[in-house]
Amino acid sequence: MKLVRVFPRRTSLTPTDSMSFIGDPPAILPEADEVHVSVTFTWDINEGHLLKRLWGNHYPVVRIGGPAMGSTVNGFTPGLYLRDGVTFTSRGCNNECPWCLVPQREGKLAEIAAFETGNTIQDNNLLQCSRAHLDKVFTMLRTQHMIYLSGGIDARLVTENIADDIRGLRIRQIFLACDTDSALPVLERAIRRLQLPRFKVRCYVLLAFGTTIEQCEERLQRVWRAGALPFAQLYQPPDRFIGYSKEWRDFARTWSRPAAINTHMREMGAE
Repeated sequence: MKLVRVFPRRTSLTPTDSMSFIGDPPAILPEADEVHVSVTFTWDINEGHLLKRLWGNHYPVVRIGGPAMGSTVNGFTPGLYLRDGVTFTSRGCNNECPWCLVPQREGKLAEIAAFETGNTIQDNNLLQCSRAHLDKVFTMLRTQHMIYLSGGIDARLVTENIADDIRGLRIRQIFLACDTDSALPVLERAIRRLQLPRFKVRCYVLLAFGTTIEQCEERLQRVWRAGALPFAQLYQPPDRFIGYSKEWRDFARTWSRPAAINTHMREMGAE
């Protein structure tokens, strides 16, 4: 079956093949049996329905789905709704963080026994998997280059053995998280254990979840000083879109771009 996939916006994980499109139908339409509109973010739901109607003017079968639409997680096909190289070895998460939608959407952690090969692991909490599963994942990753652990590694679960496993891979970038001040000591311990250069260690940092810019600035600086490059993310609830002020948007933009972060920290007198 020839399938067109349509996305409201492009992200770093969006497919780039000739049957993948962002937004409205192009002037020259591809031959296809179906069109699937995939919506990841709840604030794109209205745009997703608009795209369904627009593409429906040209194709008889247009379906809409994706995480924001509550679609059931049912298997994973590499390159279909995420770019080639991205894979999942588990779905869900056993944590119940109040700002996170993963448990609501995917439930408790479940391992995928026959996971697909890939250099980018997008699991929500890889380290919650069993040791036997992790051994399979690390064995697969040793065959890969330019490895990204971008789903997020739980700093609390980075043991010395796990750190050794990760250092044995051709890591391009690994992502941790620091969503509250209380998470800082554990994050600092994990970074010390990993012993990776700062440019390889990114850290998701939640902004504006009951915190001020000044409080976020302090936490972001501490993440940088611990040896990671922050990746700031403004909190968005599941039921609405928060239109943040220019001050918040500029602040988040600065703290999500490595060059801007390093310049900012040099201006602060950091080595």
